[in-house]
Amino acid sequence: MQGLVIIVLLAAVVLTAGFLLLFLGGRRGDMSGKQRKMMSRIFLSALILLGLELASAESFDLFDGLLFQGAGRGLRFVCYLADYLIIGYDILKKAAKGIKNGRVFDENFLMAAATIGAMALAIYENGEYLEAIAVMLFYQIGEWFQGYAVGKSRRNISALMDIRPDYANIEKNGRLERVDPDEVEAGSVIVVQPGEKVPIDGVILEGNSSLNTSALTGESLPREAGAGDEVISGCICMSGVLKIRTTKEFGESTVSKILDLVENASSRKSRSEDFISKFAKIYTPAVCYGALALAILPPLVRMLFMGLGAQWNVWIYRALTFLVISCPCALVISIPLSFFAGIGGASQQGILIKGSNYLELLSKTRTVVFDKTGTLTQGVFEVNGIHHNEIGDAKLIEYAALAESASSHPVGRSLLRAYGREPDRSRVSDIREISGNGVTAKVDGIEIAAGNDKLMKHLGIPYVDCHTAGTIVHMAVNGAYAGHIVISDIIKPHSKAAVSALKSSGVAKTVMLTGDSQKAAEQAAFALGIDEVYSELLPADKVEKVEALLGRKPEKDKLAFVGDGINDAPVLSRADIGIAMGAMGSDAAIEAADIVLMDDDPMKISKAIRISRKCLRIVYENIVLALAVKFVCLALGAVGIANMYLAIFADVGVMILAVLNAIRCLFVKKL
Repeated sequence: MQGLVIIVLLAAVVLTAGFLLLFLGGRRGDMSGKQRKMMSRIFLSALILLGLELASAESFDLFDGLLFQGAGRGLRFVCYLADYLIIGYDILKKAAKGIKNGRVFDENFLMAAATIGAMALAIYENGEYLEAIAVMLFYQIGEWFQGYAVGKSRRNISALMDIRPDYANIEKNGRLERVDPDEVEAGSVIVVQPGEKVPIDGVILEGNSSLNTSALTGESLPREAGAGDEVISGCICMSGVLKIRTTKEFGESTVSKILDLVENASSRKSRSEDFISKFAKIYTPAVCYGALALAILPPLVRMLFMGLGAQWNVWIYRALTFLVISCPCALVISIPLSFFAGIGGASQQGILIKGSNYLELLSKTRTVVFDKTGTLTQGVFEVNGIHHNEIGDAKLIEYAALAESASSHPVGRSLLRAYGREPDRSRVSDIREISGNGVTAKVDGIEIAAGNDKLMKHLGIPYVDCHTAGTIVHMAVNGAYAGHIVISDIIKPHSKAAVSALKSSGVAKTVMLTGDSQKAAEQAAFALGIDEVYSELLPADKVEKVEALLGRKPEKDKLAFVGDGINDAPVLSRADIGIAMGAMGSDAAIEAADIVLMDDDPMKISKAIRISRKCLRIVYENIVLALAVKFVCLALGAVGIANMYLAIFADVGVMILAVLNAIRCLFVKKL
């Protein structure tokens, strides 16, 4: 009955391998050349083994009469040995290389020792060679399967992250010339035609186009862009010709940073991966010595203390079965694959995670701290009120805009937009910026101060409080209070839903840190459903608040900080997990962060947390599955209940199940 089952299994292997070679092997990209070669070996070995099993041992005995006594037995051994070498020569080679280099105890050594021992037992007993070859055959099938699964997930990720441009168009003498993007300097003018990738970050000088940003952000809807708009590399120009002035060199552009993040993500190992690596280093030698003890000690005990036959063949067979069962392939392969697939699945959604250690930490996040401007709000400030003005609205705006003309702060830019003209900086002198307070300057020789209430207190100027929520810019002219300007930021459309989604994902506390006034901060926090808010903070104050929040939380729970500005870089570095807004965020924030959201959508934060928890859940499922099956089968093998075929399931079967489970991490769209 067992022989019939094996024959059916071998027939199924032959048919499956043939199908894969004929259909998948012929389709470009589905199988690599190495995988096609391995599948050919599996097909040939299974076919030979099927033929040898269908031919009875008696048919080989015919050669005893034709040639010499024992010729049939020798020929049978040679046929099986040839088949064994066809399917297993590379495993033997790797095992020998490992022994030579001092790395003895690995899965190749386990397979080689178990199958060579099984072959030796078959020679000694003139028994069945089937088990030795079947173990190697099914092990190679499992190895091929996991290699194909990893390759396919890599190809899926590579296809979606295939954003590296091959060239940039430079206009010379009225003709377009293709050059390497690395050769284009910042400030150069490049031309992007329909269907081409934007090779370098820049600002559109001429033209309008729809930009496909799906490879960067995971969003399928195109984005319209025209003259004056910033564009990032990696987008695809779908319509219209664009002339772009580059703002960065290629090595500093968005596409280069994304590729670098994805390529280096696997170098940062999670605690689970480190545990498995350390576990395998202890576990594999232990089971090898355990198998050796199982082969030697029971026969010696039977002979020396029990007066029974040694039964060396029985105990050696059990030891070999023990070796096959003990192979830690399911753990060693599936755990890194789970994290790799999780990082890849997140990158498809525009969430770049710099390493599997951050993916693991993210799953334990219970507190999320937000910067306000540019994170929960659009960072687009608009002047929407002027109160207690003594010199006229237009004049007050003019003074404020000129005083802030050298500032890159969003408040300063909003004042310049309200002014509506290019500022004449020759009218401005003695500009002094007071961090977290505002600026003082001379405009046409007149002393101007523009800033918050702290600046007014610092200068000793009485001011009028404003009851309107927003950022209040108090103005003083020649030391006298001249009124205040109300500037409001716009909350992002998804911010409230993002905070709600975080709470649904198990985040216990949400906190907002901002330099805005207490009134504006509290109004925004109430509108968004934020649990705690701290306002009127300087950059150093934000670090102190995060330090305090870290000290209050349980050690096992993690704190994530979400920000986008250059002044957020210290806080991003200090938090357990730093999350940066990538599209509009500063280079310093992106560099300091552990996770980058490519489209600045706060909804992606809860999605990233759900991806991480799904990934960790699958990792723990695989660890429990593999160890439970291993230890049960090891116990059964030690007492002689489990045979080689159960050992094959405990090794190859569990590995295939674990790999299939790990690949689920790649599918994250519905999370």
